[in-house]
Amino acid sequence: MPAFPAAADAITAQSVIDLEKRYVLQNYGRYPLVLHRGDGPYMWDLDGKRYLDFIAGIGVNALGQNHPRIVAAIQEQAARLIHTSNLFYNEFQGPLAERIAQVSGLDRVFFCNSGTEATEGSLKMIKAHGRDVSPDKYEIVSLENSFHGRTLGALAITGQPKYRKDFEPLMPGARFVPAEDIAALEAAVNERTAGIFIEWIQGEGGVVPLSDEYCRRARELADKHNALLCFDEIQCGVGRTGTYFAYQLSQPVVMPDIMTAAKPVACGIPLGVLACNERAAKAIRPGMHGSTFGGNALATRVALEFFDILEELLPSITRVGEYFRSELRAMGQQFDFVKEVRGYGLMIGVELTKPGNDIVTRAREGGLLLNCTHETVLRFLPPYIITEQHVDEAVGILRKAMA
Repeated sequence: MPAFPAAADAITAQSVIDLEKRYVLQNYGRYPLVLHRGDGPYMWDLDGKRYLDFIAGIGVNALGQNHPRIVAAIQEQAARLIHTSNLFYNEFQGPLAERIAQVSGLDRVFFCNSGTEATEGSLKMIKAHGRDVSPDKYEIVSLENSFHGRTLGALAITGQPKYRKDFEPLMPGARFVPAEDIAALEAAVNERTAGIFIEWIQGEGGVVPLSDEYCRRARELADKHNALLCFDEIQCGVGRTGTYFAYQLSQPVVMPDIMTAAKPVACGIPLGVLACNERAAKAIRPGMHGSTFGGNALATRVALEFFDILEELLPSITRVGEYFRSELRAMGQQFDFVKEVRGYGLMIGVELTKPGNDIVTRAREGGLLLNCTHETVLRFLPPYIITEQHVDEAVGILRKAMA
């Protein structure tokens, strides 16, 4: 028997929620909202209520919903070829890798399915590099408050105990240092260090940017001790900050050996990216790593279209992001519990002096989707297509939610 009646109008939010609660692993703390369709920066639920989506699938739906060029690319490619595995070539991996190399300044690209898989590939590259130097060179230095994914390797270098504690013991050799504490970083990096792992802007950790000085010192220490420097750009990269990658905000640019990216790359089709220079790439030889689904024809074709569109959008990401932050700061002056507005481009955090989940709930009831990370930081990752008018709408709803 079908799970739902044939008539679409018989499907209710409660029936969807009840079925999931019965059969789906209960590992998510979902909002009680069933989204049904979308167009641009807006989403509609089963009852037809409209929401302005300023979390965008946690940064994935960077072009919103139903973008005509993305829809056309998906339809055309799905009708031709979706997947071959990496036993064979497809037409799009090479051009996409070339495009990513050109905009990142790196040399080689590996395709996988997600951000956490990109992290795992980076960890293997770092470990292999260290072992090529010495069996004792296996430590990885990461930052407190960081988040790098939910697989066991990624958890091992995630600097938030709440994510690690249920799965310990994890991969040995991880060392955590406070962000922005250069002395602690210098003390942690030594000849046993195989790699340094840094989010240029800590996303899940509260939208916390790191300074150029700190990241530049990490680069110097990696060079001094023959370690690989990895920048995790899974949330802050691929246009989110108004540059292709967040590390390109630094002047002069601090270059990594490895860079990971994922969320917006294929506009909702799963695709993760590991880009690296030749020094890092030589650590992975044939047979050492792979991915069945990674870089299939559908995902890479869509990603190529996305990069064409992104090139056109970068100036407006910077402009609208600056406007959004200025409006949030002006609004924040009305509420004594607003501590700080920070971020770059369309990656923005509003830190509060109290938990923010009630505000998220009231905003959702008012028609605005966002989330709260690190308990007290309202996080905004809106689609890159938004305008100042969308910002005005969002700030108006948020002001009511805060009041």
